[in-house]
Amino acid sequence: MPKQDVYELHPLGWENDPEEERFKLSTLDYLTPCTYNNYALFFEVDDADKPRVAAVLKQGLEMTLSQARHICGSIEKDTDGGYSFVKKRDSTVRFYVQWVDSPEDEKDYPSFDDIRQGNYRTSILGDIKRWSVHPMTYGEKPEARPENSPIVASYKANFIRGGLVFIMHHHHYSNDVMGWAGLTHQLAENCFSIMNKTAASSWDVGCLDLSRLTKPNVPEEKRVDGPPAPERHPGHIPAEMLLFHLPKSKAAELKKLAYPTESGSWISTYDAFSAFIWRTVTRLREPVFKPNLSEPLFWSEAIDMRRRMHSPKVPPRIQRNVMSASLSIAAPVTQPTAGEVITEWPLAKLATYVRQMTDCMTQEALDATLDMVATVRDKSSLNLRIDSFAPMSVLQTDHRDANIPNANFGFAKPATYRHLIDQMTPGVIIIYPSRDPSPESDEGPEISITYEKSLKEDLINDPEWRRYFEYRGVDAVQAS
Repeated sequence: MPKQDVYELHPLGWENDPEEERFKLSTLDYLTPCTYNNYALFFEVDDADKPRVAAVLKQGLEMTLSQARHICGSIEKDTDGGYSFVKKRDSTVRFYVQWVDSPEDEKDYPSFDDIRQGNYRTSILGDIKRWSVHPMTYGEKPEARPENSPIVASYKANFIRGGLVFIMHHHHYSNDVMGWAGLTHQLAENCFSIMNKTAASSWDVGCLDLSRLTKPNVPEEKRVDGPPAPERHPGHIPAEMLLFHLPKSKAAELKKLAYPTESGSWISTYDAFSAFIWRTVTRLREPVFKPNLSEPLFWSEAIDMRRRMHSPKVPPRIQRNVMSASLSIAAPVTQPTAGEVITEWPLAKLATYVRQMTDCMTQEALDATLDMVATVRDKSSLNLRIDSFAPMSVLQTDHRDANIPNANFGFAKPATYRHLIDQMTPGVIIIYPSRDPSPESDEGPEISITYEKSLKEDLINDPEWRRYFEYRGVDAVQAS
């Protein structure tokens, strides 16, 4: 059995904290999936440094818990029927330290070199429950439901041969990916200050103020019921997550290929490769799923709203969910049909469509959405469930601004990170940041695509796809 130490971490200075603090869920928090998220950061660490690293992480977490105060505690019901993050004076967050770096662990746990050579794929880890804190692995489950008083966060440091796999768990209501990234950079700076005996990193208390995204309660007589919970579409077939790399030089070629020369409009590299991904996976799936080519396909993207808020602006590391989703079925943009996605539209027009989808998600559009959400009794019923849509639907989430490889913890920077997933959700595409953001590197973003197992060889071996994308292996598989 691996050796494991368990610590109940209090926030720094907890003895002088109020008896109870409540941080009310914002109107927007309810729209996120009711799941736990678990992110794994991979560090190369010398054996001699591991005890010091464990101690620094422990101290750094205590410091960070005193700043991002909503993550120390649980989600509890309010008297008005809503929910809050509740931190009591004696609330703690559990921190596990697991040692799986002995010769006896070699057959069960990969080394850092094994993981690096495997491109940090989740599948290299095997059963992710061994690395994680029960029941906080990814997925919608009863333990995450707000009525069951879910714990907000926990952490686990897994020391392996040659390194560390640091697991950060949180309830999705407490943070979207960029909220988690802000928390992670704060933790890194705190650890750096401990390692180097420098002043602690400052913290903007405005990062806990979600009033801008919280609408007033609507009187009961004016509330309406939300839609019934959507069911998984019966047309889905077994899938895996496939990991691809898009070198910066190839991304530049794609942007040039997709640039609209006639309209004069501007597109980004993101627009270009998003359009190319959508075109390719639609073209290859069409003979199997046979959609009506004259009807539109569902396409959506999660959008970080932190930089889009203007009155007032919000702190860059603001916590919780400050995001929205641009949906093809709701956006004021003409949708392409399946046939237009596959061949009929020039790639430049498809890339322009992606740009228009992104641009239509403004602060004003989000405000209008929240006004509507405020009238619904069970706001969580409005959460989008991508697997309720027909096969070939897409939900894309862009993590590039998370910039985790640049987070300096003092003892090391993460080589990269992964959102550990063992429950496949059809249609999901995750865009990870480059592992090497230095200007001289050709390392570009990595893209993890949930794709049908029986069709994957067609994508991996497609000549047009391979011209730009490098296959790096199966990222994640469905747990048995």
